[in-house]
Amino acid sequence: MNSIDTETYKVHFNAKAYEELNLYINNYDFSKIFILVDTNTHKYCLPKLMSHLETPISIEIIEINAGEHFKTIDTCVGVWNVLSELGADRKSLLLNLGGGVVTDLGGFVASTFKRGIKYINIPTSLLAMVDASVGGKTGVDLGVLKNQIGVINSGDIVLVDTSYLDSLPQNHLKSGLAEMLKHGLIKDRAYFETLTQLSNLTLNDLDNLIHESIRIKKHIVTEDPTENGIRKHLNFGHTLGHAIESYFLESEEKKELLHGEAIAIGMVLECYLSSELLDFPKDDLNFITDAIHSIYKSVDFNEMDYKPIIELLKYDKKNEHGNVNFVLLKTIGQPKIDCLVPNDLIIDAFNFYNEKTNRTNS
Repeated sequence: MNSIDTETYKVHFNAKAYEELNLYINNYDFSKIFILVDTNTHKYCLPKLMSHLETPISIEIIEINAGEHFKTIDTCVGVWNVLSELGADRKSLLLNLGGGVVTDLGGFVASTFKRGIKYINIPTSLLAMVDASVGGKTGVDLGVLKNQIGVINSGDIVLVDTSYLDSLPQNHLKSGLAEMLKHGLIKDRAYFETLTQLSNLTLNDLDNLIHESIRIKKHIVTEDPTENGIRKHLNFGHTLGHAIESYFLESEEKKELLHGEAIAIGMVLECYLSSELLDFPKDDLNFITDAIHSIYKSVDFNEMDYKPIIELLKYDKKNEHGNVNFVLLKTIGQPKIDCLVPNDLIIDAFNFYNEKTNRTNS
């Protein structure tokens, strides 16, 4: 696959990724190389990366716990301390080998350690490949509130090796697929429809679809790097999706959802809101809802869940002047930003989701 150029760096794929990594390392006078992994990527992905590295520079491994619960400032403090103890300086390089938690947190650590050291993201999950690979968003959660602390600062290159996906369980692959489905809904109907035909896709097809998702996101981010306009389109499904993810994360009665699982629900809910507020076609609402229900397990919501989820909306990063701003769809491929939605309509959206879920399961 051809590399993708952004304004400040390139995304390289598969075999070429390692060629470019070694070329990059050899072109800079790095004092040390640090590789940030979690407990999973240390075991399943690090051996492959190490087998491709060709450098005499000293390499140190830093491991963090796997999971969204550890995407915190406390974890950052731990990594900053280890970097200091191991003699990291401003000429050090940090390689972030992992999913979205590792790439988001690692990018933030690198962006702030000694006021900034160079870093490279090597995403190992489908979600990180199609989402965290482009745009330079780094950061951590504040309690259960998603991505409240961070900076926009891109690494020097991104390396996408799709063979790392072989180690992922099915639910994590589906989590990443949600972001790809979102790219189709905000940009390209044909792309969305292709993604809904999973049984007909080959591994080579998946490589090409990953490339296309990254290309779609790159086009949007290039036009609006600081998220003042069109980049907000990428938040479709995320206003309610993030609130649901946070609610399930903090609830003792609920089973924690993966990011993409929550976003898939958010996209159904926000398509319903789009149909009510922007005349989004009902046929497309039903088509999208059925497609998402065919991929993701349904989640039960009851009336007791609505109020705390709606309450969490006030922490959404798109909010301005006390307003909760949604990204909704006029049609597939035509989003509208800064939409205001009354709470009673959000409750109607949950009722619609539950009704479709019951109909699907009956």
